[in-house]
Amino acid sequence: MKIYFSGSIRGGRQDAELYAQLIDFLKSFGTVLTEHIGYASIDDSKTDREIHDEDVQWLTDSDIVIAEVTTPSLGVGYEIGRAVEMKKRILCLYRTSNGKNVSAMINGSPHLSCFEYKNIDEAKRIISKFISE
Repeated sequence: MKIYFSGSIRGGRQDAELYAQLIDFLKSFGTVLTEHIGYASIDDSKTDREIHDEDVQWLTDSDIVIAEVTTPSLGVGYEIGRAVEMKKRILCLYRTSNGKNVSAMINGSPHLSCFEYKNIDEAKRIISKFISE
C-alpha cells in the first residue's frame, strides 16, 4: 500500500515530531511516500514548482491519504482537495487546541473521514480502523 501523509510545513512545524511518530506507525501498513514531512528539518533546495509537481505525482500514485490537519495549512488543504478530485480514500486527524477548530470545509466534507484525537495512541487506533475498512 502506498500512503500519502500530509501535514503542515510552511504553515508551522510545531507538530513535526508528532508527524514523525504517525509516519513511523504508517510504515507498518506500507510505503509512506512523503516520509520527509516528519523530518526535523525540511530540504529547501527544490523550487516551489518542483515541490508541487512531485507532491501531485505522489498523490496520484498513492492508495490512501492520511492528513494531520490540526495546524492550518494552505498546502495541506490543496492536497486534500486534489485527493478528493482523484477519488482517494482520505483520513483527516486533528486535535482541538486553544479554542481553534478544524475548518468546516474539511470536517464538513462528505468525501473525507475526519476524527478528533487526544493522543498518539488514539490516533493510531483511528488509523488502524480506517486502513482495515
